[in-house]
Amino acid sequence: MSELLIKADTANLSDVIGFIDGILEENDCHMKAQMQIDIAVEEMFVNVANYAYTPDEGDVLITCNVENGSAVITLTDSGTPYDPLKKPDPDITLSAEERQVGGLGIFMVKKSMDSVAYEYKDGKNIFTMTKKIGM
Repeated sequence: MSELLIKADTANLSDVIGFIDGILEENDCHMKAQMQIDIAVEEMFVNVANYAYTPDEGDVLITCNVENGSAVITLTDSGTPYDPLKKPDPDITLSAEERQVGGLGIFMVKKSMDSVAYEYKDGKNIFTMTKKIGM
């Protein structure tokens, strides 16, 4: 399993994506799956960077492992407890003007990944995403 411990700051997003892409490319990840994973990782990392530690700063531990043809990516932070999976899905039948702000990013993550899970354990938010990386 590969790990990256990095400051939860949007300025570090390219380093996070580079870390994930390196592992995916080593494992012959299909380009469509890689793009979906990149978008999901970006969404979750930016959420941690913008909200987990406000107004303080903190780190996020990102792990990535490929097992049985699937990438398993986990983001762990010690910020404010927050389960993004409890947020109701947005009503995408409404126009952008009619919809409430927020929730679209996690909705995209849930729809594009094969599975997502959240737990709060030992004072840490742990968000795990799994995606098949083959054709």
